[in-house]
Amino acid sequence: MDEPRGSGVLRHQPLHGGFVPAQGPRQAFAEAIDRHIEEHFGPVEFVYHEIASHLVGVHVHVVGPTEERPYRTLITSGMSELPMTVPDGHDISPYAELMLSLPPDWPLTEVTGLGEDPSGWPVRVLKEIARLPHEYETWIGEWHSVPNGDPAQPYAAGTSFAGVVVTPMLRVAPEARTIEVPDGSRIALLALIPLHPDEVAVKIERGTGALIEVLDRGRITELLDPDRPSYA
Repeated sequence: MDEPRGSGVLRHQPLHGGFVPAQGPRQAFAEAIDRHIEEHFGPVEFVYHEIASHLVGVHVHVVGPTEERPYRTLITSGMSELPMTVPDGHDISPYAELMLSLPPDWPLTEVTGLGEDPSGWPVRVLKEIARLPHEYETWIGEWHSVPNGDPAQPYAAGTSFAGVVVTPMLRVAPEARTIEVPDGSRIALLALIPLHPDEVAVKIERGTGALIEVLDRGRITELLDPDRPSYA
């Protein structure tokens, strides 16, 4: 994972030598996430459930297209089972979940993403990034980027995307960006935007400001355009 301001790559060492069973969901958190999804995104088509989970159980809710949001939206539930390790001086919640949106004709089924199906890579990326802060005792926040390897490699056959940047959601009302839990806890709902290798390089070599210019140039949001060119 590279640092928020893009000064090179920050490499973490995993803390766990093997499988660590998840402790199970925080019921109040899970229920708050469910309510938030229904209120701000729409009815859930189906959920990619995890049975045996490492560290946290990351389930991915798939929201079907609606008139207001004519595309599918994928939202995690379970990253917030554990708090992230947020350094002192950062005024953000230690709890987060992730999302991204896909075109309505994306070949997504209830079994896509559970195996090596190339079209399921967005599901696998959401799960991977959601588990990352717990695996490495770190945190994920806005404008962090995560290359897919070093050097960054495409996520699957048929796509050139090779990393993601964490951003605020743009296609929602401001109140959709935070999930309120009845006990007073707040869960940040953050977007993942897939990047081409040279866009990943912009973030690492030139920093956040330069990457924002790239995203603005392409009018890129959390709705994935699988055919978009690189704007680096």
